[in-house]
Amino acid sequence: MEPVTLTHSEAILKLLSEIALRGQGFTTECLLFEALDAGLSEPDYFNATGVDAEAYYQDQPHAWATYHIRQSKKVVMVYGGTVRRLHIADTP
Repeated sequence: MEPVTLTHSEAILKLLSEIALRGQGFTTECLLFEALDAGLSEPDYFNATGVDAEAYYQDQPHAWATYHIRQSKKVVMVYGGTVRRLHIADTP
């Protein structure tokens, strides 16, 4: 997958609703649910890079491996690799 960067909330939420992460480590059937659970109801920045064979976009494998989703000072990051990790932080 080509890297993607979005800055419009509606486009970000739509894209997140089409991403599923399977395999080892952090998994989810819909990345949108994780963002909403973290408090990102109107994200203003999204970036996805890399390739992960166990990540799915629109039910197709080999979606992005790394995701950064931000709303104001709250950031949700998903790091792909052998074992996927989720990290939620508030930036200063």
